[in-house]
This record gives sequence, structure tokens and C-alpha cells, in this order.
Amino acid sequence: MLLSAKILCRGVQFAFRLAIPVLPYREPVILHRVEDVIPLLQKKQIASVLLVTDPGVFRQGIPAPLIALLEQARIRCAVYSQTCPNPTTDNVAEAKALYLEKGCQALIAFGGGSSMDCAKGVGACMAYPRKTLSRMKGLLKVLRRIPPLIAIPTTAGTGSEATLTAVITDRKAKHKYTMNDFTLIPRYGVLDSRVTYTLPPHLTATTGMDALTHSVEAYIGGSTTKRTRALALRSVKLIFENIETAYALPENAPAREAMLKAAYMAGVAFSRSYVGYVHAVAHSLGGQYNTPHGLANAVLLPIVLRSYGASAAKKLHALAVAAGAAEEAQSHEAGAEAFIQAVEDLNRRLGIPRTLPGIRPQDIPKMAKHAAREANPLYPVPKLMNARELETFYRQVADWS
Repeated sequence: MLLSAKILCRGVQFAFRLAIPVLPYREPVILHRVEDVIPLLQKKQIASVLLVTDPGVFRQGIPAPLIALLEQARIRCAVYSQTCPNPTTDNVAEAKALYLEKGCQALIAFGGGSSMDCAKGVGACMAYPRKTLSRMKGLLKVLRRIPPLIAIPTTAGTGSEATLTAVITDRKAKHKYTMNDFTLIPRYGVLDSRVTYTLPPHLTATTGMDALTHSVEAYIGGSTTKRTRALALRSVKLIFENIETAYALPENAPAREAMLKAAYMAGVAFSRSYVGYVHAVAHSLGGQYNTPHGLANAVLLPIVLRSYGASAAKKLHALAVAAGAAEEAQSHEAGAEAFIQAVEDLNRRLGIPRTLPGIRPQDIPKMAKHAAREANPLYPVPKLMNARELETFYRQVADWS
């Protein structure tokens, strides 16, 4: 990367770091049981809601008890259950149309990060009915308050119940983009481990590694605060202590509760400290090939961390200590390598592959440009890279490499 570009990136990142204490960050009010949604809606005098979910969650009947409770309380509930794993502009448009048709007053996102992103997109469209989603991408384009949003995560991964980010895919352009606005932070989050019990093991693994990636990238970046560092370290500790139990024993309540807590803390941390090149590259893969986000993050994480070298060694050493993979007395370089190795070993034990299928060499330059445009200048990564340098990561994770 050219020196002038590096100066620009670091200048923007420094300005945002100075602004963190005065920006209107907030956290959702946390409920611990799905049943608590009913009295909340009654108190708010909300008579009609749109529940946004995905086909798998809906087919398994996970939202059914809440839908029944809403019916008993005479609160009308329209259900949009077609959210894709990487939610599209079409998903948002369809859900918005249903919201308007049924005269809804609030949104309930019931599922993983995709359902929450779709619901956030609907909220943004309700706040700005004459704007397209593409005109609201980027930072601080949704300043008006969206309808009340209640997030009920069925995965312990994205932390979207705590974040100001929505990631939407334009399927025609084969491109993912983010919306980052304080108004998109859900008003309420329901951390009820019971709704995570039926999550298949492979999704427990990849969404858990998604949460780990959030914590790691938030911690090693240059825009951390004392609180975000503490949250990230605690999240990493909880994930290393509990993800394998949740993976092997899906109905282990303590492990599931710990993973939900870890994902939430990671969400709070990265909302303030941002993420890095792992996410930027993963988003471009999701936009181009519909690669599941958690899987892409898991495969990319050790590769990108190793590329940072000495620029991230001290912080990776601290993460290794939190994960129980290294001792404080070790050198930073040894601690960093121990953490990267611990991530690789964890991926292997969770059945996560080392490569991703379907990457075509001719697509790499375009994806790398999208990733560089997303990350630079905002993401405060330890080591700045341009699009040409980012191309290396796609080749390293391709199954033909």
C-alpha cells in the first residue's frame, strides 16, 4: 500500500477512535426468556408485529411457542420465513411489503445473524421509505429511528443482537455491503439458550468461530477501549472453554448460555472497535459465492492472523493467555503462534475444513477490490493491505491452492 494511502487510513481511524467516547453507542435491554416478549409488547401497546426468520428455523418450529403466545395475547403476528443465509435485497423488499400489508408496528428477528440483518434492513426501509438499500450502505446513512426491533438469536455467533451493523447481499451485482448506524442496534435482545438447542453441530461450530473472529479482530485492532478489550478477552475465554461442549452436547445448558454470552460480548466489542480483513474477505466471498459467513471467517482467521506478523504479536499473545494456550512468561512471538495454532486445532476438532470450494481465479481481483473498499480506511487493522495484497488470502483458502 502506498504511503499516502496508509496516512489517510490511519488518519481516519485515529479520528474515529477519538470520537468513540462521544458517539451514541447503546446496548439493547436484555431479556432472558422468550416469554418475556409478551409483556414487553403489551407495555408498549404494540398490537401487530412482523417476525423475520429463515426456512430452517421456521421448519423446526423454534418460533412456534412465541407465535402461540402472541396469538393468546391477541397480538397479530405476520411471519416472513424466507430469509437466505446471506440475506438479499429481495428478502428485505419482500419482508417490508409484508410489514406494510399487515400494518405491523414492530419487528422481531428470530434466528441467526441473517434474520437480524434482514429485519434491520426492513427497519431502515421503514425509516426511509423513498430510499433504496444501496443508498443507505456505509456509515451513518440511517439516522432516523427505526421501528422497535427485538432480536432473538438462535445461534451463538454473529452478536447481531448487540451491533449497529446489517450486512445485505445484492445478488445481481454479487456483492455484499454493510450498513452501520446506531439506530440499527436492536432495542431488545433475548438471550434464551433454549432456542439454540436444535442448532446442528456444524452450525454450532461455524457460528461459534464467527463469534471468536469478532472478539479477535476487535481486540487486535487499533480502535480498542479498556471496555472492548476486557469484553473481547472474556469472550475468547468463554468460547475456548465452551464451544466444544456445545458442539458435542447440544442441550448442555451451561455451555449454550456461555456461548450466547460470549457472542453478545463480542458483538458489543466489535461494534465499537470494528473488525478487520478476515471479515472484509469473508463478506466478498459471501457476496460472490454465497459462502456461509461463519465458515469463511473460521477458515480465514488463522491465515490472516499469521500474515500480520509482529504487528499483532503482543495482542495475540494476550489472547493466547485468555484462551489457555500460552503462558504470560512466553515471548510475544511464541504466544502469538500458540494462539494461531490453537485456532487451527480448534477448527480441526470442530470439523471445519482448511479450504473453501468454488473459488475461481478470475473472480479474485474483483473480490479483493470489494474487500479493500470495505476495509480501508475504516477497519483499524494491525497491518494495512491493498487489494493486490488481499488477493493472497483467496488463493490460500481455495481448494485448488
